[in-house]
Amino acid sequence: MLALIALLVLVWLPLSVPALQFEASKIRQTAVSRFGARAGNAVDRWIVNLDSARGLSERRQLDVVNDFWNANAMAGEDIHIWGQLDYWATPIETLGKMAADCEDFVIGKYFSLLHLGVPNEKLRLIYVRAQVGGQSIAHMVLGYYPTPQSEPLLLDNLSGSIRPASQRPDLTPVFSFNSQGVYVGNAQKGSVDSISRWRGLLDKMRKEGFVP
Repeated sequence: MLALIALLVLVWLPLSVPALQFEASKIRQTAVSRFGARAGNAVDRWIVNLDSARGLSERRQLDVVNDFWNANAMAGEDIHIWGQLDYWATPIETLGKMAADCEDFVIGKYFSLLHLGVPNEKLRLIYVRAQVGGQSIAHMVLGYYPTPQSEPLLLDNLSGSIRPASQRPDLTPVFSFNSQGVYVGNAQKGSVDSISRWRGLLDKMRKEGFVP
């Protein structure tokens, strides 16, 4: 278990990107035009959820955001949701379908927390191998690092509770990333621009009205 913590130790960077910005009416209109009135209602719930989390401690914001996304999307596979083997959905697309695979849950939580003002350097999208039903599967969780030296708290659609990495022996980290870079262990290995699906995700979000 110590190996899990060591591999996830955060390299703390001083830079922080601006919080995710968007105009609520515009993204709602985008959701309705693509997915119908139900999607507009889902976006409304998301906005209410974000508003309810403002002013809370970061730790409480994690709970509010984690609970919202776990409750408002049904876990599924991309082939059934999008007809593709691997598809990274924007928050609007996930709310429109009300279905998500592991990456989509993490994307929704990550950008929600950025919008609330959680510093980007405290958040990592972490690829892991997860032991599920006796099998090792590719999976993604969101890591939150309260301080540069602390082990991460993990937000995961497979578990309703947010727990430290040391309490998740079922997960083995592979690599992590955020908008500042890609990391293997505690070392930055390159730019996030090397992840083509991330670039594509941001392009889609900009067209929907987000400023990521």
